[in-house]
Amino acid sequence: MNNRKMFLSKKAVHSFGGYANQQLYRLQQKSASKLKQSDLEEHILKTLEHMRTDFSSRYSNVQDDGINLYIDRAIQEGFDTEIFMDVKLSHYPLRDYCGLWAELQNTVKAYGKVGRRNEKAIAHNKIGKHSMHLIRLYMMCLDLLEKEEIVTYREKEHDLLMDIRDGKYLDSNDKPTPEFFEMVNEYEKRLDYAKANTSLPDEPNYEAINEFVMSVNERVVTCSF
Repeated sequence: MNNRKMFLSKKAVHSFGGYANQQLYRLQQKSASKLKQSDLEEHILKTLEHMRTDFSSRYSNVQDDGINLYIDRAIQEGFDTEIFMDVKLSHYPLRDYCGLWAELQNTVKAYGKVGRRNEKAIAHNKIGKHSMHLIRLYMMCLDLLEKEEIVTYREKEHDLLMDIRDGKYLDSNDKPTPEFFEMVNEYEKRLDYAKANTSLPDEPNYEAINEFVMSVNERVVTCSF
């Protein structure tokens, strides 16, 4: 616990942000006004960008201009806009490329339908609970960016979170209200500012972490029982 800040970096922000973005999409799909096609493309692109920040830890390095995703006027019939990509890779491992491509493809496919999890949430009246988790994710991510802390027990925001869970921000059809999405927009704005001004490093100090892990292992091995 005393060394917890050693593990924090901007990489964690994208884990929070990517999950929150997908959770928001599920709720928007069940709201009174679903996303317009052009807005949906923006939403998908945002999720893909969150994913890309994590690729460097699992795949061979891709240069900044290696894979460029952006939105332009659509070629697909029935679309107003769509996501395009420019790819410029040289001497890149095929298996890593297959992994990258599979993750991008699966994410785009997932947005083409409302998942079973959402259907079960509607059936079991869990939309309020999912709405609460979304706001809690924003709160925790803001703490991470602004205070370099992960706070799981939300004492100050407890009443608000319970109100959301208990359906205060759901309409008569158990769909999130416009007031809820206004709250989400405010958290999005705060999060964008915090991301641009955080003092967190881009990546954890892996050398310091490895040394710490070795010191812990050494103490375990040499400890007398």
